[in-house]
Amino acid sequence: MTDPKQPHRLRPLPAFIFMSRWLQLPLYLGLILAQCVYVFHFWVELKDLIGAALGNEAALQHIFQAVAVPNAPVPTKLNETTIMLVVLGLIDVVMISNLLIMVIVGGYETFVSRMNLESHPDQPEWLSHVNASVLKTKLATAIIGISSIHLLKTFINAQSYTEKVLIAQTCIHIAFLLSAIAIAYTDRLMSTTHNASKQH
Repeated sequence: MTDPKQPHRLRPLPAFIFMSRWLQLPLYLGLILAQCVYVFHFWVELKDLIGAALGNEAALQHIFQAVAVPNAPVPTKLNETTIMLVVLGLIDVVMISNLLIMVIVGGYETFVSRMNLESHPDQPEWLSHVNASVLKTKLATAIIGISSIHLLKTFINAQSYTEKVLIAQTCIHIAFLLSAIAIAYTDRLMSTTHNASKQH
């Protein structure tokens, strides 16, 4: 009689196929390196913003170039709009960084191996019930947030863009929003169907 506590031993071919999931590990390690690049970029931008506020000319010029819009005059002084654009850029970096964390941690937990974080005090709340559907919904929500930041930056400089560009960016944002709603609705239907099948 087989001991239920003993792990089931797979045949060689299924074991080899199942082990292929570890090929994703370099991808997640690469995303961690990308996260490091975003952290470096964030601190460079923050350092220049603080330097510009303190009157550093080099930092001021870097800030002006960073917020400059094609076919629009480059700002000549640090005003509220310029600061807002820089801060929106910083928020954009943070939201993309959050997206990376969700993909790295959630993807590894879902598709590669358990991380056994149940008793860890810093376990993310969303990780306790993560699966492929939940991960897709959260990623879609994060992408909507990133798209919102880009759309807001565009509307702040609306006078520098053509009506065609403004309409196109708005339509893309709406497409992201509708996609997220469709993913969430599909996930809810699947969960309802699954729960109903378990009761019968």
